[in-house]
Amino acid sequence: MASTADFDISQLSADQQEALQQYTDVTSQEIMDAVPLLQRSQWNVQIAVAKFFDGEGPDLVAEAQAAQNHTPRASARHENLQESFLEGGPRPSSASRQRPEPAPRVVPQLPVIYRPPFLLTVVFTPFQIGYRVFAGVIRFAIYILSFLPRPLRPRAVTSSIRRGWKAPSERRVTLPKETAERFRREFVEEYGEQDLVFFDGGHAQALDAAKKDLKFLLTVLISPEHDDTESFVKSTLLSPEVVSFVNDPANNVIVWGGNVLDSEAYQVASEYMCTKYPFSCLVCLTPKEGSTRMSIVKRLTGPMTPAAYLAGIETAISKYAPDLDGVRLERASQAVVRNLRSEQDSAYERSLARDRERARQRKEAAAAAAAAEKRALEEAEAATRQEELRQQWRKWRATTIAAEPNAGVRLALNMPVSLGGGRELYAFVECYNLLQEPLPDEKVAKPDGYEHKYAIQIASVLPRETLEPSEYVTISEKMGRGGSLVVEDISHDDDDDDDDDDDVNGE
Repeated sequence: MASTADFDISQLSADQQEALQQYTDVTSQEIMDAVPLLQRSQWNVQIAVAKFFDGEGPDLVAEAQAAQNHTPRASARHENLQESFLEGGPRPSSASRQRPEPAPRVVPQLPVIYRPPFLLTVVFTPFQIGYRVFAGVIRFAIYILSFLPRPLRPRAVTSSIRRGWKAPSERRVTLPKETAERFRREFVEEYGEQDLVFFDGGHAQALDAAKKDLKFLLTVLISPEHDDTESFVKSTLLSPEVVSFVNDPANNVIVWGGNVLDSEAYQVASEYMCTKYPFSCLVCLTPKEGSTRMSIVKRLTGPMTPAAYLAGIETAISKYAPDLDGVRLERASQAVVRNLRSEQDSAYERSLARDRERARQRKEAAAAAAAAEKRALEEAEAATRQEELRQQWRKWRATTIAAEPNAGVRLALNMPVSLGGGRELYAFVECYNLLQEPLPDEKVAKPDGYEHKYAIQIASVLPRETLEPSEYVTISEKMGRGGSLVVEDISHDDDDDDDDDDDVNGE
């Protein structure tokens, strides 16, 4: 460890000194190099260790924090003369503008079916039958009058045709998605195919989508019984400039439409205090009023020209779009920081996993080496013990072999089966060197539990046949009255391939 004379550790806080100590204990890096790396890692020991072992790339955390600190502020909001007239007079400046009213989240409530007592049902049954007969007559009359030209139709007949000859209370209450599908189907049937894209869910789902994706929600409520509905839809809402603007992905607009004859749209109209049709309002997230608050930033009521309708939407979007852009940038920077933290944590975990794997491999290698050394020692000890037993056996066996006859005397030795003729010959050859020396006076005992394996084999020359050390076959049975035998060394302990051949002549 380098000296700390060039750096005063006392300038660091207690936590920083502790982090420095932990880091240097792991990496053994000099203090002059460790302090800058810890500073770049926000004094996080894990991140610093990961950077030390895996290398240090660009500091994305600092870049993300710098981007977050330099989030562009909302530009000054200016109002034009046209908007002032549309709002009924000049509005306050952006510095003193009123807070937008909150946009309620409307969740449709299914109606509770009340079943009257059986007695009341019996009493009012005639009145129900009469009402149904009367309603049937009215519907038949409306059906007959529907064949008249539009200018000659009564207003009530036209309204009834638009809403499918059903009173508001008779429209079946469905789920929000089914209600949205029914609205689009009736809208196409009434005004033909069009390019305007409506949200395919309930108003609460559309509000949640606009809040999550930081978009503007344009809510359009129409009433088939209102005289201005048809002209507004055909001339304003479905005008090419309006359709092109709201369908442009760059403007981030979600359009939700509803028929006030439906339960959900009626509840939306009540919550949003709609008093005049056609009704449109623009809703978006207002971060300056609260990070989770959705507010109504523009109301468009009554009939108006496409230019005025589009101008009101564009003005509101231009006011609040910078705020949403700032939130998007903030979310992006937070996502970058989260991803970076996750990547750094993953890199640190991978580094720890590699260190653990290396430690495991080193431990296994050391254990294997120790086991091999122990096994080699045991094998060497076993070989030494085996050699000692072999030599003891040879000494013992040499004392059990009969002495050779005097020189000049030819003996024909026919070994009995009990002496094991083949084994006696092998023992004679095995102990031949010991038989050339005087036998020891002390008696050598046969080693217990030792089974001797001969390192030689005896074979006849012509024809070639190996004579095994059998206890039941004698040499005379194999050789007859005489022959030439060859002793071959088959010891596996020596790497020398040379054979020590001795000729043994027997008769």
